[in-house]
Amino acid sequence: MRIVEVTENKKQYLDLLLLADEQEDMVDRYLYKSKMYVLDDDGVKCECVVTDEGTGILEIKNIATVPPFQRKGYAKALIEFLVEKYRGQFSILQVGTGDSPLTIPFYEKCGFVRSYIVPNFFTDHYDHPIYECGVHLVDMVYLQRPL
Repeated sequence: MRIVEVTENKKQYLDLLLLADEQEDMVDRYLYKSKMYVLDDDGVKCECVVTDEGTGILEIKNIATVPPFQRKGYAKALIEFLVEKYRGQFSILQVGTGDSPLTIPFYEKCGFVRSYIVPNFFTDHYDHPIYECGVHLVDMVYLQRPL
């Protein structure tokens, strides 16, 4: 298993990016000002996109695992890679996500705690309703983990 930074042609992973953020123009808002990493384990299994938000905050903008390989620890491995790589450069690793019974517990298991909410984020910024695990996502929930 190896983790590689992608510096060119990030859109080659668009299908994977759209698993985590299903509207391409939203992905375009952060993709080119970000750092992107892929986890390769006999083929790409997971990707992660992070941005420097200033004031010591590194934000996970997108993280997704190829569906047949989900729940095998790949996303958690990428998060741990980020923690090790950016410790000392940033003070906080944060992520914004929908209030879903799938994603919130995952991040909490990875050491994140709820920080704040951006009301109506999904309804204000997406051109269609977003659902995860049958839950209509409305607010963006931010979670943070100290580095």
